[in-house]
Amino acid sequence: MSKDEQAIRNLIETWCRETEAGNLDGVLPLMADDMVFLTPGRAPFGKKEFEANGRASAGKAQVKVQADVQEVRVSGDLAYAWLKLAVTVTPEGGAAMEMGGHTLGVYRCEGGRWVLARDANLVM
Repeated sequence: MSKDEQAIRNLIETWCRETEAGNLDGVLPLMADDMVFLTPGRAPFGKKEFEANGRASAGKAQVKVQADVQEVRVSGDLAYAWLKLAVTVTPEGGAAMEMGGHTLGVYRCEGGRWVLARDANLVM
């Protein structure tokens, strides 16, 4: 495994652990400033909306994430990773909701550091 592939796998692991910890400030540096999320049933959105939604929902649910990396491919300063995700969200005082699906992320190396630049998320 190349050092770039390992760096991307580490980024994915960090994203999951910071999400579980409810640490939005730990997730934001993992994405590019021009980040675009593509999700079913809604218009594409960026880093600012992701941050606003995260701050609005902070502390309202416990999140558990399992990411099974299916593939990582690196070519120069761009890479992609295909993941199978299982996410459990337990709202405060509510029942756990389980979701699962696949994501395809495009990563970019900026200043020697990999960041997520595009995310097509099919978790439902």
